[in-house]
Amino acid sequence: MKILTIIICLLSFDRLMAQPASQDAVDLQHATLEERFSIMKSKSQKYGDYKVIKETVLDGVWRIAKDSMRTQKATFKERESKIASLQSELQNAQVALQQKEASMAELIDASTHITVLGINFDKKTFATIFFTLLVGFALAIAVLSGKLKSMYATIKEKIDLVNATTFEFEEYKHKALDKQTKLSRELQNERNKLMEMKRG
Repeated sequence: MKILTIIICLLSFDRLMAQPASQDAVDLQHATLEERFSIMKSKSQKYGDYKVIKETVLDGVWRIAKDSMRTQKATFKERESKIASLQSELQNAQVALQQKEASMAELIDASTHITVLGINFDKKTFATIFFTLLVGFALAIAVLSGKLKSMYATIKEKIDLVNATTFEFEEYKHKALDKQTKLSRELQNERNKLMEMKRG
């Protein structure tokens, strides 16, 4: 009896589902999986706690489920590809940023430092050292110049003293020579006088 009831229900369900099949087929083709499931559930016949569903409807739901899964897989792959592409772009951007930061650091270092005799100096430190050395050299030159002037004045005094002494010595020599010549003449004169006195 139960079997007969099931068969009757199935046949009546077939008739009910067969009448609007063409319109439902068109609607179901464009329905989403959730819509297809709702339509299938609402149009199926009840048998106690069970629902009687046509195999074609189940096949359609399965096809839509497979299509949805294929679409989701394709979307997932496309998104994975986009993510990989974005990650690659991000890595390239990070590398470019690191290179720019390194270049900026080099430029900043070059603008604030100077290399002299193979030693790297901060420009402010180098300027301080340079001006300190410059002032030191200027002071040393001033001190040396003062000492040279003092030495030159001392040497000039000594040269003047030597010249004066030489001049006095030359004068003394000249006077002494004149005196000697005069004394020689006087002596000769006296000798001559003595000689004349002896003769005469």
